[in-house]
Amino acid sequence: MATTIALTPLTTARELVDIARAVVDAAIKHAAQITNGGRLIDDYQVHTERLAYLATQARAAHELTGYAERLAGYNTNDTLQAEYALIYAAEVVIALRSNLESAWEDFGLHESDLAELDLESTRQAIRFGANEGRIREVGRQVIESLGINNCDLEDEVANLTRDMAREFARNEVFPIAQKIHQEDQLVPDGLLESFGVQGFFGSSIPEEYGGTGMGDLPMIIITEELSTASLGAAGSLATRPEIIAKALLAGGTDSQKQYWLPRIATGEEICAVAVTEPDVGSDVASLQCRAEPAEFGGQRGWRITGAKAWSTFSGRATIIGLLARTGEPDSGNRGLSLFIVRKPAFDGRQWEYRQPEGGQISGTANPTPGYRGMHSFTLAFDQFWVPHENLVGGDEGIDKGFFLQMGGFAAGRLQTGGRACGLAQASLEKACQYVQQRSQFGMALADFQLTQYKIGRMAALIAAGRQMTYRAARDFDTRAVEPSMAKLLTCDIAGEVSREAQLLHGGWGYSEEDPIARYVVDALVLPIFEGVKPILELKVVGRALLTSRES
Repeated sequence: MATTIALTPLTTARELVDIARAVVDAAIKHAAQITNGGRLIDDYQVHTERLAYLATQARAAHELTGYAERLAGYNTNDTLQAEYALIYAAEVVIALRSNLESAWEDFGLHESDLAELDLESTRQAIRFGANEGRIREVGRQVIESLGINNCDLEDEVANLTRDMAREFARNEVFPIAQKIHQEDQLVPDGLLESFGVQGFFGSSIPEEYGGTGMGDLPMIIITEELSTASLGAAGSLATRPEIIAKALLAGGTDSQKQYWLPRIATGEEICAVAVTEPDVGSDVASLQCRAEPAEFGGQRGWRITGAKAWSTFSGRATIIGLLARTGEPDSGNRGLSLFIVRKPAFDGRQWEYRQPEGGQISGTANPTPGYRGMHSFTLAFDQFWVPHENLVGGDEGIDKGFFLQMGGFAAGRLQTGGRACGLAQASLEKACQYVQQRSQFGMALADFQLTQYKIGRMAALIAAGRQMTYRAARDFDTRAVEPSMAKLLTCDIAGEVSREAQLLHGGWGYSEEDPIARYVVDALVLPIFEGVKPILELKVVGRALLTSRES
């Protein structure tokens, strides 16, 4: 590696990224040794969390820089992406240096591992990227463009998909989003029907099963655009269909795929998922809701008894993907099966259904400060009858539900990356609009240096999260940890950007009349669902990184 860094945005960003990744790789190698290939993570939880996050940031910097390099090769006019890459790369190296200084013994590195990091040329590169004048100029340009995201998707179909989804979000979702949030309304049936017509529920379901077959990247782009209008009332509507569809594609029988996937793709069946229980959150292997073999009217089936919590949209849903214990009580994750539970649709915050087969299910909505439009329910099942044909995988699926569900959750995490990007983008656009309109001390907020600096940094963070998520979508079928990395990073970015945008609004940002207040409370849920942040860092990202480096 060169010891002199050329002070141009792209070459400097690449040098910083390569240095950061080399140091992180060395740190991961050491951590893999002391944790016995990740088996002793719980003896090193703080360090594993720290390392998982640094590795994620370094990976995002790599993806953003690689994207900017490809754009330069296309000779596009989008020079901002190179600036974003440099700003974010500098921030990542600064974070890395800070962590190394504060926990040197934990990282277990040698001075030779830091040779490039300690070069004077590296220090110059960091100052070049973190220079406030550079970031302010980027912010000024972003404000002038009102923060609109028109980055090249490197695919004409993807660009057209974004245009279509953006028009739908602005015309059909945004006009009703604030009222849905303020009045805690349910998503109107008309919007659900429009979703089905547009194919939003089936964007990653193959055409042979009634979907559009566009794949995971278009699904993420659609999700991102819809989330700019509303996280709860639009961007998240396809999450549960994605989770159930991925599980069916991975382990469903041919007849189950033929029957359920077309109905999910068109929105004929509205989906919910029931995994979490009142006393069991991330520790899915400890689930206790039980399914017992039974017969009814000569038909083979199961009786489900137990409680589920935080089952979003399960009132309005007509099918619930439910994970229940079919093995022994102490069988852990190898004793769980995945069922598709049918029920009528209910609009209220409390409901009860007594089925002809003698079982019943009831639901009570949990009030939440944000993420409104679907309601999340605590469910109680009492001897609820489910035919055996609704056990995903049939006989082959007994006790294999955990693995099918985890594959579905990977899709949910990927989609959450798109949701977080969309919410962050909405916050950026709202801030850019406001600072141009609002004046204080005789000048527009947009002309203040600090405003420009904050906007510039917000835009760079979003660009990094976006390219990390797009790469995870492109490689979804071949790379296991990237969707979790994308979720981990983008959810934090959405939280930080929405709060910074709110502060730029001053007191008006705290008013529920303004969408920015909605964005802030909606962002709070992002690091929680589809894998709460600490568990994601330790048990998913951290474990994957340390296992992959075991020697």
